[in-house]
Amino acid sequence: LKLAQRLGQHDTIGIDLVAMCVNDVLVQGAEPLFFLDYFACGQLDIDVATSVVAGIAEGCSQAGAALIGGETAEMPDMYADGDYDLAGFCVGAVNRDDLIDGSRIGAGDTLIGLASSGPHSNGYSLIRRVLELAPDATLDGRPVAEALIAPTRIYVRPILALMAEMPVKGLAHITGGGITENVPRILDAALDAEVDMSVIGPTPVFDWLADTGNIALDEMRRTFNCGVGMIVIVDEANTHAAIRALEAAGERAFRLGRVTGGSGEVRYL
Repeated sequence: LKLAQRLGQHDTIGIDLVAMCVNDVLVQGAEPLFFLDYFACGQLDIDVATSVVAGIAEGCSQAGAALIGGETAEMPDMYADGDYDLAGFCVGAVNRDDLIDGSRIGAGDTLIGLASSGPHSNGYSLIRRVLELAPDATLDGRPVAEALIAPTRIYVRPILALMAEMPVKGLAHITGGGITENVPRILDAALDAEVDMSVIGPTPVFDWLADTGNIALDEMRRTFNCGVGMIVIVDEANTHAAIRALEAAGERAFRLGRVTGGSGEVRYL
């Protein structure tokens, strides 16, 4: 939000709001049904609010969820001029027998990574500190701030389609805590995830953050998604078919690693 307000770019921040909710609902195996939002500000700017809500509507469209209402609050004693805050929630539904809780994951299963569009919606306190070190930096010919605020990818439609085609044993939305902390949440205490980050390929935004901010590798992995927005766990025999299906749905998918015996941790190769 702070970066969007600094850049005056209000039309995509609503996508991030929706994405954080629908991707979290999705990892339970649920289809997002509807979304509600809350917009709070000091004094309502109609143009800004219209852009924000348009982004929320776009996020709902990408997720196949209905935007059924929202609330707007003007509180001049709470917010400075130009500041606004957003909140929202999503309701989804899944048949009890289809609930994905990680209980079917076993040693030998495959971790498939889905590429992120950038930092998504995590680590921005640190990102803004790094930007202070190089406020005019560019990346691939455009201001780096624009690359950093790319809207969060919404994975709902491709993964729902995959679940209709084959069993999905586990899903991890890579948010705060990165792969290091999110994947263990769906693993049995006697299992580990082996992850090979080299298969992700170039990650210019994350390389820039690490280099400019002198951020240690472990800190990068615990703060950012580092190029992986979602992890899908399937039976090893379904690996190639799952990757083909996800790529056909428009995702960049890659074999990220495998599940092994262990103690509920992520081990980087």
